[in-house]
Amino acid sequence: MNTDFTLISHTLCPYVQRAAIVLAEKKVPFERINIDLGNKPDWFRAVSPLGKVPLLKTEDGTYLFESAAIVEFIDEVCGKRLHPDDPVERASHRAYVEFASQILNGIGALYNAAGACEFETARQALRSKFEHLDRRIDKEGPFFAGDTFSLVDAAFAPVFRYFDVFDTVTDLDMFNNLERLKRWRRALAKRTSVMNAVTDDYEELLRAFLLKRGSWITGLMQETDRPAQAQTA
Repeated sequence: MNTDFTLISHTLCPYVQRAAIVLAEKKVPFERINIDLGNKPDWFRAVSPLGKVPLLKTEDGTYLFESAAIVEFIDEVCGKRLHPDDPVERASHRAYVEFASQILNGIGALYNAAGACEFETARQALRSKFEHLDRRIDKEGPFFAGDTFSLVDAAFAPVFRYFDVFDTVTDLDMFNNLERLKRWRRALAKRTSVMNAVTDDYEELLRAFLLKRGSWITGLMQETDRPAQAQTA
């Protein structure tokens, strides 16, 4: 397969998923290289000024970094734009892409919370952001701005994917009574570009990652797993 782009990736990184989704939506073939962020190769250190993924290697060998810059570049040079044409609406969409990043930070606070109080504080902060989103997204859907898939959708698909695992651990009351948001989450989960943005073992890898955190959610997961372990003993 001839490819113009190489996406430097990590199997769990939600920001990499954004770029993979946008490339797939644009029907742009690309090579994907996963690296171990715990043992970064020398070539990666040389081309990644922040030491983070994603990186996008272009046809001329230039390495781009930071997911927002990468997806904007892809949107500009490949096919029909996913950003809206209206400058005010486009600025609003860019703001909500950043809002998705802030929610990802909140998810990190949730799974890193050491105790019940810290966990509940993080949960409530996330719930407040999702309540705002439920009021903001298009009334009819299925996507953020209606029937057209946008960069905001690409940014939020990895956000919702976390909860596919969280929902098996505990009831976070994250989307209860947020009907627009639940509809949006379902629509994104069915999108081919979203499904193919991760490997088949993504949920297994995420669970393993969370179990290693030694945090409050780790304990909840261990409690959830214990009855199944007892049945097979």
